[in-house]
Amino acid sequence: MLFRKSAAGSLLKDEELIRLYQQTKDSNYVGELYRRYTHLVYGVCLKYLKDPEESKDAVMQIFEQLLGVLKKQEVTSFNNWLHVLTRNYCLMQLRAVKTKDEKVKALARNGLLTEAAPDEEFPEIILEAKIENLEKGLAQIPAEQRQCVELFYLHRKSYKEIAEITGFDLNKIKSYIQNGKRNLKIYLDRQHD
Repeated sequence: MLFRKSAAGSLLKDEELIRLYQQTKDSNYVGELYRRYTHLVYGVCLKYLKDPEESKDAVMQIFEQLLGVLKKQEVTSFNNWLHVLTRNYCLMQLRAVKTKDEKVKALARNGLLTEAAPDEEFPEIILEAKIENLEKGLAQIPAEQRQCVELFYLHRKSYKEIAEITGFDLNKIKSYIQNGKRNLKIYLDRQHD
């Protein structure tokens, strides 16, 4: 019996739909899962993301991921598995925003993102470009300088903590940070010319 968007599909258990999808690669089987669980996934997304539009986008992204993930992964309790997948997706989205905000604040606080203050003052695209440019600049400076600059400015590590992480002595760390910051500013200034 071939499954199409019919009442017969709704009689199949979740795990049977997954098995059939894995065998046939027919996305209609995942479509049936989508029909069954869209409202639940949306509810979880809304709980974490607190924004209806972001939650709708997240639902679509999660179900697009399902097409790839379900091809290979063995799932025994789809409802529980989908809940965990949805929660993790939302947490990753929140973490990405938090990381970006923290990075912008750290860079602005330390004068590496010179014109940046709070996000409200600059359009999102300008901040993204500045961060991307800074990341390119970090890739251009020597590895020791980059490691020390990132640990000191972005991760707020003390000289002592950096020494424990890297094995460098304190004078080298101070030198790497000072030279790294100077080299990074030189790189960024060249990009603005």
